[in-house]
Amino acid sequence: MSSETDEYEVIVVGGGPGGLSSALYTTRLNHETALVDRGGGRAAMMVDTHNVIGVPEEVSGNEFLQTAKEQLEHYGTDLYQDVVTDISHTGSEQPRFEVETTDRTLYADSVVLSTGFTDGRPEPPLPRTGRGLHYCLHCDGYMFRGESAYVMGHDDSAAYVAMILLNFADSVDILLRGNEPTWSGETDELVRAHPVEIVESDVERMFKDEDDPQWLGGFEFENGERREYFGGFAMYGSEYNNDLAADLGCEINDDGTVAVDEDGKTTVDGVYAVGDLTPGNNQIPIAMGKGAKAGIAIHMQLRTYPKSLDELDGTTEAATADD
Repeated sequence: MSSETDEYEVIVVGGGPGGLSSALYTTRLNHETALVDRGGGRAAMMVDTHNVIGVPEEVSGNEFLQTAKEQLEHYGTDLYQDVVTDISHTGSEQPRFEVETTDRTLYADSVVLSTGFTDGRPEPPLPRTGRGLHYCLHCDGYMFRGESAYVMGHDDSAAYVAMILLNFADSVDILLRGNEPTWSGETDELVRAHPVEIVESDVERMFKDEDDPQWLGGFEFENGERREYFGGFAMYGSEYNNDLAADLGCEINDDGTVAVDEDGKTTVDGVYAVGDLTPGNNQIPIAMGKGAKAGIAIHMQLRTYPKSLDELDGTTEAATADD
């Protein structure tokens, strides 16, 4: 850490791409900034980094995040490997927020929440994430050009991802895993009109690719079928990590995201939310853009200059008297 203070102008909670970008901007815009990160998260799970211009594909999620943290340390952000357990109003104008973590208490004028969401995981047997099991079609659809693919799930989102995946893959199956479809009647008619096969039987075991044992080869099903797949997507919903936002009184949307304006401002003054915790596509470049916009908006609120003429007159008189 660059200092020993427990008071900051900005505290960012969460070390994903959105939170890291917010911290980078507020630090470089000359505001005392701390970032509290518990570790892990969706970006850390990435085997390869896709769709981030200037970042090679072979860079893993952990490598990407570590490079960002090194940048923050270089500019003077204080980094805490810790878990935020509570955020509350101090009752005073400055600092406005008390941030409780497992190991310490910090204070901030503004707070940025970048706590993201957790993907629902199907029951095993499953391949490794990034090696046959994927969660983001816009990130990884390119990988499935000319391949056979599956979508695990049984709701409307699973059906629509399967149909969209036809833009890339040669063949697409929906694996219900023994569940009844919960998608709407309209969706049922639509998906069955597409060249998508619906497999009702549950998976009994998986097998690896013979040429590359790190990758999935396919599944064997309880009904005795054996199907080969390059990989596929799990669609079992998401749980948004919005507890801190809700406890602060921020408005929560029906889908669990935190309601924000175009700059990431929540409905609570001084509290911002960025990245996957907010509405929109869940992509690294988009999260980074949201983080940057929030960082600039915070700077506009916290910066000392320019002052009004009345403020400058008072400052000039006070400075002259002190001299």
